[in-house]
Amino acid sequence: MTVPHSELSPEMLKQQIKLWAEELGFLACGITDANALNQNIQSQTQQWLEKGYHGSMAYMENHFEKRMNPSLLLEGAESVICLAFNYFPDNQSIERQTGAALKVAKYAWGEDYHHVIKEKTTQLMQKIQTLVPNFQGRAFTDSAPVMERQLAQKAGIGWIGKNSLLLRKGTGSFFFLAEILSNLPLPPDKPYPTNHCGTCTACIDACPTQAIIAPEIINANLCISYQTIETKNVSDLPPEKHQNWVYGCDICQDVCPWNSFSTPHQEPLFQPKDWVFMNAQQWQNNIANPLELKPHIKKSAAERAGHKKIAQQADILLQNR
Repeated sequence: MTVPHSELSPEMLKQQIKLWAEELGFLACGITDANALNQNIQSQTQQWLEKGYHGSMAYMENHFEKRMNPSLLLEGAESVICLAFNYFPDNQSIERQTGAALKVAKYAWGEDYHHVIKEKTTQLMQKIQTLVPNFQGRAFTDSAPVMERQLAQKAGIGWIGKNSLLLRKGTGSFFFLAEILSNLPLPPDKPYPTNHCGTCTACIDACPTQAIIAPEIINANLCISYQTIETKNVSDLPPEKHQNWVYGCDICQDVCPWNSFSTPHQEPLFQPKDWVFMNAQQWQNNIANPLELKPHIKKSAAERAGHKKIAQQADILLQNR
């Protein structure tokens, strides 16, 4: 039974929100303030942009002040509710994918995470609204100028690894991040205090294109995920560098020792679509007419790249197998 808001302390309200988040399937929930990120993060991000490591992702340059200061995204913002949601598939699905002709990043195997997570953050906001009538918030899932990993680290969810992804003990990195900007003055959690990558360089060593040029610094121009998703044209990388990745890439995550602790998600909407497991003949049948591929990737995150580009990339990769 939920305690009336009038009887809740800010700390109790925070704990109620975390309980609701767990009930909705989120694997972690942390709270931080909506203040501007520290100067080190701002300077590092600016240098990354100035060096052109964002490639053609011009949107990374836009709204820089908002990206660095979450409070500018919601009038009266006081706190950020940071959330993580597991998408790691079960062993049977992983084994099936190893037999497929081409590889697809795990996050795109099921329904588009933007829609799935948005529905869950909406439900969480509705629950908060019933308890706190004057609650106002905005939810984001990789959909706004928000420094998700930095905020999640600040909220105590995990640390940023050498492959620039957020890592969490006992979980790894196969999870989505989401945020709810809130006008509630919730007590912040302590930032994640330590980095547990140590001297490990597995992700750096395994990247076939050397896209991880330094710990936490990615040159997107060399990244397989960027090349297969973000660029408008077919990848400029030599086919052999792709290692049969037709959409995205999980190499730096697959080799990370912390991901040996990953456990299967429990979200039915993230069950793999059939195209993830296609053999060479099935790919050939679909790329002969790219329109045949369109219904396969419908409602998945792969729609971002589009069926035409995926078909072209598949054709090149199959010819170089």
